[in-house]
Amino acid sequence: MPGTVADVHYDLTQFGLDRSQNTLARNLRTGLIVDSPDGRLPPVTAEGQKRAAEVAAARKRMGEPTDAAQNMNLGDRCIMMANTAPLLPMGYMSTYQIVQAPGYVMILAERMHDFRVIPLDGRPHLPSNVRQWKGDSRGRWEGNTLVVETANYNSKRPGVGDNSAAGLSFRGASEDMRLTEWFTRVDADTIHYRFTIDDPRTWTKPWTAEIPLAKDRIQGPLFEHACHEGNYSIGNMLRGARATEKKAAEAAAKKSQN
Repeated sequence: MPGTVADVHYDLTQFGLDRSQNTLARNLRTGLIVDSPDGRLPPVTAEGQKRAAEVAAARKRMGEPTDAAQNMNLGDRCIMMANTAPLLPMGYMSTYQIVQAPGYVMILAERMHDFRVIPLDGRPHLPSNVRQWKGDSRGRWEGNTLVVETANYNSKRPGVGDNSAAGLSFRGASEDMRLTEWFTRVDADTIHYRFTIDDPRTWTKPWTAEIPLAKDRIQGPLFEHACHEGNYSIGNMLRGARATEKKAAEAAAKKSQN
């Protein structure tokens, strides 16, 4: 019915691999961070605090997210999502497909269909002046563990919780952040996933988190995430904001006339 939740959003049990469909990795953990030992992020450096303040000021200058499409986050605009690396659980569409081929590993994220192609042939990273949205990944095998090191990020990649296009990054990290990931297959249905963030420009020391990756009960390829094709929300939010502003202006004008 018009005006109901079903009218403005879809049912995840029908269209997304949510709790009723996707396998839950059950454990007694209450957090992801395993180092620092207290389970918290390390203190932010003075440079990191200054950069965060500059980003906040830039967001304020840009105005509200509905003032312009460019003020909205990259995920809402269907440009890039925040779950490409590290592999973090999202609200929905948190499934990944890992494909091994001679000399390469490919990791495909269900949400937005962002992917990384990771060479395993020992080639060096790209020059430091070549910065990419998803960074530059290089992998190697250490026994049964796939180790992936990623560098050369740009400063525009999306971060969870960002509400504008200003200074997007993973939890406020700088473009010099280095990500190391470990993938270990512990049984037929589970991968032990561990990652370390090293960014001396943002945190006083590296920090590490772990996430168990469980195999989906549903077999088959990931369905296309046609984000751009189905993205009516940006236009609707902008039109709604302009309509609200017009209504407020008309009310103010009427009040002044009286």
